[in-house]
Amino acid sequence: MRGIKGICCNELMVHHQKVIQPPALQIGDTIGVVSPGSPVLRERLEKGIEYLKSRGYQVVLGRHVFDTYGYLAGEDQDRVDDIHAMFSDSKVKAIICSRGGYGAARLLDKLDYELIANHPKILVGYSDITALQLAILKKTNVLTFSGPMVAVELGKGIDPFTEKHFWPMLNGEESCKNLVQPEETELKVLRSGKIEGQLVGGCLSVICSLIGTDYLPDFRGRILILEEVGEEPYRIDRFLNQLRTVGILQQVSGIIFAQFLDCLPKGKTPSFTIAEVIEDYIRPLQVPAVAGFLYGHTESKFTIPIGGWVQLDTAERCVLRLLEKPVSFTYS
Repeated sequence: MRGIKGICCNELMVHHQKVIQPPALQIGDTIGVVSPGSPVLRERLEKGIEYLKSRGYQVVLGRHVFDTYGYLAGEDQDRVDDIHAMFSDSKVKAIICSRGGYGAARLLDKLDYELIANHPKILVGYSDITALQLAILKKTNVLTFSGPMVAVELGKGIDPFTEKHFWPMLNGEESCKNLVQPEETELKVLRSGKIEGQLVGGCLSVICSLIGTDYLPDFRGRILILEEVGEEPYRIDRFLNQLRTVGILQQVSGIIFAQFLDCLPKGKTPSFTIAEVIEDYIRPLQVPAVAGFLYGHTESKFTIPIGGWVQLDTAERCVLRLLEKPVSFTYS
């Protein structure tokens, strides 16, 4: 990403684009907390903050992190200002979102992407935060992390598996390289194969909401990872059909279907299962694909690098392997 002033992080060549790795997080660093989506439960967020401090980090809160404005965590410009403040503050080395919900997509046309590109930092969240992550990847090529949030997993009491795979990813430890699916979990190979590429994706419905906007990255040759929560099979069908009809499914080099939590038919009419819907869309595609990967709205999950260079190998229990560290060790 030459030409954007101030970038001194490592850059990975990806299909003639450069992915910018944010600096690694170190014990004692300051973590900023923002609320780009829905309002938080104060008690849950406070517990999450205590957890971060117990890990040896300093914590700074966005001015509007506790705001409530209807179903949003504050007015749009206030939430944008909090994000800008965190990227501008040289003391803040990582930004972790309080929760998802809804509202992040409302901010995309108000964000200062040059500011973000000039001060690349770790950004963590999932679900509704998918909108921020994909927009940042598209506009700046800065890698972000889809993982646990302060007023959700960290505030409820983080699952040991999730914790084990969270901090090494942000710290750049070697142990984060191989994402090995536990033996007791179901991982189904839909189409066998081995492929390398840039990992993109997140919450399926949020991805679909960005179609037709200028905030969706290029999917050509990428490895697509998808997860969802609380959507009936016919709605998952609708979302996947949208990805198919705009050509996204035909463009990717591999697909990882992660956790589709509580995605069950709720009516009495006949229905397909989620597995049947997924298989119907995978059948015509000649790309490696798996289902059941531990990522998404489930308590136990991997943290994944959105924009990271990875290998998908359906022949191994370590179905996903990071080919480059997702963080650099040079601060900007």
